[in-house]
Amino acid sequence: MRSLRILLLTHAFNALAQRLFIELGEAGHQVSVELDIADAVTEEAVALWQADLVIAPYLKRRLPETVWQRCPCLIVHPGPPGDGGPSSLDWAVLRALPRWGVTVLQAVAEVDAGPVWAWREFALRPQASKSSLYRHELAREAVAAVLEAVARLASGTPAAAMALAAAAWPHGPTGWQPLLTRAQRSIDWSADDQATVLRKLRSADGTPGAVATLDGRSWRLFDAHEASAAVTEAGRGAAPGTLLARRGPAVLVATRDAALWVGHLRGLGETPADALKLPAVEALGPAAQALPELAVPLQRAADEWDELRLACWGGPDARVGWLEFDFHNGAMSERQARRLAQALRALRKEPLRVLVLAGGADFFGNGIHLHLIEAAAHRDGDSAADASWRNIQAIDDVVLELLTLTDCLTVSALRGNAGAGGCFVALAADEVWAHDGVVLNPHYKNMGNLYGSEYWTYTLPQRVGAARADAIMQRRLPTGARQAQREGLIDACFADDAAAFEGLARERASRLAADPGLPLRLAAKARRRAADEAVRPLAAHREAELQRMHRNFYGFDPSYHVARHHFVHRKPHAWTPRHLARHR
Repeated sequence: MRSLRILLLTHAFNALAQRLFIELGEAGHQVSVELDIADAVTEEAVALWQADLVIAPYLKRRLPETVWQRCPCLIVHPGPPGDGGPSSLDWAVLRALPRWGVTVLQAVAEVDAGPVWAWREFALRPQASKSSLYRHELAREAVAAVLEAVARLASGTPAAAMALAAAAWPHGPTGWQPLLTRAQRSIDWSADDQATVLRKLRSADGTPGAVATLDGRSWRLFDAHEASAAVTEAGRGAAPGTLLARRGPAVLVATRDAALWVGHLRGLGETPADALKLPAVEALGPAAQALPELAVPLQRAADEWDELRLACWGGPDARVGWLEFDFHNGAMSERQARRLAQALRALRKEPLRVLVLAGGADFFGNGIHLHLIEAAAHRDGDSAADASWRNIQAIDDVVLELLTLTDCLTVSALRGNAGAGGCFVALAADEVWAHDGVVLNPHYKNMGNLYGSEYWTYTLPQRVGAARADAIMQRRLPTGARQAQREGLIDACFADDAAAFEGLARERASRLAADPGLPLRLAAKARRRAADEAVRPLAAHREAELQRMHRNFYGFDPSYHVARHHFVHRKPHAWTPRHLARHR
């Protein structure tokens, strides 16, 4: 199969685009990226790169005819053959369909109607949100379909004879599906039961959010979780839409027949603050603070939701702790970091042989909470710089707890992607495991040339050496798990997806905990930590990193503040970053 010059044309360099960038490169193709800014820019990019093929994994507008007439253009559509429209996966989740698909088709004059080059089918995970399905099942199958389509094109094989009539798809409606409107996803607390509310919320998760009224004001709702039977019973009799309690970032809301937790809100107004997606307790302010707090222990029943959860198993000589911290979109606020550090300190009293940091189901972590930091800029007596400083200090405390935990083996098990500070929280563990679908972004510079902290100047050179560490931090590109293992960035890569990975990771952790050689390994770990501390204390690494971060937050160069503002307010891109646009 010949190597192709491929241009990835995408509205944003999102998780799917990053995976395709990695996988196409691993397959031997030359890949450059252009963000879909304007037709003239796209035309120029195709000419500069002398592209053999354009692949569009995520577009929000029609591909110009001047491009698809010039070279083959493959569109990744999040639906099976015969399906079309801008809300394909949204409709599938809202309708609670059992299965869905993803199609790679060639761009022609009619949208989503060109020849099909490849497609895949997958189960819609029960209770999963649209964004979670997109990051896991759809992304996995989209990569497989794109690689098949590219292989067919590179070998000169014609488009697949896979045009499936809409009537032949047995799992739900296909054909052209219109844009799912706000009204179709608006929540009527008095009419909608819990299952309906959750379907609406999950079909809109990520974007645009389902609209509902809370505390007399309209909001976009995100990050919903079913309440346990015990919590639901306690709120029985409350009027639908009533705020009942709070926990972590979330508020408990009564539905017509039960209750649910709502974790994040975005306002519907026109003020800058309304553009921010914030924890519900922050967005609702005094109304949320007046609610009773329903705290739960780290170890609890499986149906009782909270951001942090600990499961333990194994006998006294083979005890494993599995710690999940499922922070929305992987962002770790000051409050969340303090709570995680507190949990790690408490676990020192547990007789654990292995502690697995499992992060969240969709993201292991993505570092500081940019939306909350931006919100501080609109709060009297606070500032984005001060909030950034508090947030980074709090995450540093989490990493310090991990690095000084010497009486058990620590493992980071990446079920989802990790970026920036979240990546370096993971690298603070003794071992780092991931599955094939995980993408790591072990750098900070894309957020306005941030220097970064989380003790990366200690942990990264230990793993890959000083020269390689510097190259990784300057590269600013995503790294696939297999490449990360080859480079020594992580220790193991196994399983095709998150579901298979989790089961294997639990088994592997149990074997580690039962290994008779573990006590010797732990003793060596403690000696190494003491020796490293004698050469250069962790406090010195932290101080040097934070000196650079202080300049980012408080110095004359506003790059970080500008980049953060553009990110949280979803400002359109004016150009494609040069580290992505190799053709430029």
